[in-house]
Amino acid sequence: MRRFLAVLATAVAAAGLVNPSAEALENGLARTPPMGWNTWNTFECDINETLVKQTTDLMVSSGMRDRGYTYVNLDDCWMTHSRDAAGNLVADPAKFPSGLKALGDYIHAHGMKFGIYESAGTETCQHYPGSLGHEQTDANSFASWGVDYLKYDNCGSPAGETQQDYVRRYSAMRDALKATGRPIAYSICEWGNFSPSTWAPDVGNLWRTTGDITNNWGSIDSIYHQNVGLASAAKPGAWNDPDMLEVGDGMDFQEDRAHFTLWAAMAAPLIAGADLRSASVATFSTYLNGDVIAVDQDPLGKQATRISSSGGLDVLAKPLQGGDVAVVLFNENGTTKTVSTTAAAAGLPAASNYRLTNLWSKELTTSTGTISANVPSHSTVVYRVKANASGSSIDTAHPLPGASSSRCIDINGNVTTPGTKVDIWDCDGGPNQSWTFTSAGELKAANGLCLDANEGGTTAGTQLIAWTCHGGANQKFKLNPDGSITGTQTGLCVDVTGGDKPAGNVNGVQLELWGCNDDANQNWQLR
Repeated sequence: MRRFLAVLATAVAAAGLVNPSAEALENGLARTPPMGWNTWNTFECDINETLVKQTTDLMVSSGMRDRGYTYVNLDDCWMTHSRDAAGNLVADPAKFPSGLKALGDYIHAHGMKFGIYESAGTETCQHYPGSLGHEQTDANSFASWGVDYLKYDNCGSPAGETQQDYVRRYSAMRDALKATGRPIAYSICEWGNFSPSTWAPDVGNLWRTTGDITNNWGSIDSIYHQNVGLASAAKPGAWNDPDMLEVGDGMDFQEDRAHFTLWAAMAAPLIAGADLRSASVATFSTYLNGDVIAVDQDPLGKQATRISSSGGLDVLAKPLQGGDVAVVLFNENGTTKTVSTTAAAAGLPAASNYRLTNLWSKELTTSTGTISANVPSHSTVVYRVKANASGSSIDTAHPLPGASSSRCIDINGNVTTPGTKVDIWDCDGGPNQSWTFTSAGELKAANGLCLDANEGGTTAGTQLIAWTCHGGANQKFKLNPDGSITGTQTGLCVDVTGGDKPAGNVNGVQLELWGCNDDANQNWQLR
């Protein structure tokens, strides 16, 4: 009988019906999705020690580290094309003259973590030595250099493999990492070939569900569709990975924000791929949104599910710790569309009312159950919804910083003379920067003046000034769910003149009315 059972077990394993891995991954790491930066998307093989150190410094000075972006990860091309005489991987001395131990020490000294790349085959994707057959040797090297994160690719893999072969190769490195005794987060990158969401939670902390991302909307949208249906696999310590972020790498402002919002809702790793050294203020305004990051990092560890989809209009709902739900209204179309759902459809309990916090504009509204917004093309509106709670931004004073400048809407010189220009200026908390969207439809400053379209102008280019409040149509403004502010008389947007370029975002640039274009210089936030 024992012989029969042994033969049966062997046959079942060969048929791919059991997992051959020795044990499940329980390394205590990545209890929320990893956040950080990776060299590949922008630099590919053009990497070096100076780039990595400069980016590490910038992640600290910009506030990214303090928002949770803690991993600084090397991708392919960091090594020489041959192992040394003892069979060890060797860092390219021209690119990393101080060595990887010293680079890891530098990153750690800045309160961050060090990540590295290898491949589970005989070579990496750029034809450097792979780790197949060298798993323990390479894991030992990584540990000795202070590595905290391994991205493990799939190039150089043997032809004709089955899912079981994939599991076996990736489990070999899992076990080697564990044997080092160093906590190293393990990122499996097998491109979604063999349904990793069905087996990788026992092997790695995160697993790629798709092919490589590129910096265009078609890629983002396609990857979203491949990843959004895999919510059941995600949990603390184990995450679907739809690849790195392309925010700040060439798409437009709304597409960047949609990309970031969708990845956060899907509990995806938030690994930046842009050259942060040249990133715009608008790019940092996306990366640093603490409320959207909190959705991604929610300790409940749930990935959003798609609760409706029709005609390129999707609604996602993500349960959050404490009972709130993040609701994403997503428009894939080429024009602005209204996207709607209900609190009940999003899984919220029956209640007399719901508070909706817009996580980009920060506006508070109350609903009896309907959740709806006009959403720009290739964009999202995301609400944090709480049952049996109230709150409104109407008749509450706030500074209004702009996404393109991080400067506040300002009455120039803090004077109360009607006709004074309204501009942008460094936020200082003064009454000339404290604005209220009133129940009468005005945008009123704490110094008593109202935002006014000069001389009642209704054309693009009309300058905005501060004027005595009189209730006229040229003093009526509203904050929209997409973060734009429109004049209700004209439908034109409050715009930083020339703010589509860096020179247009300096102190003193006057605001004007302009055709709404969904750009960062027309995007505002209640602070």
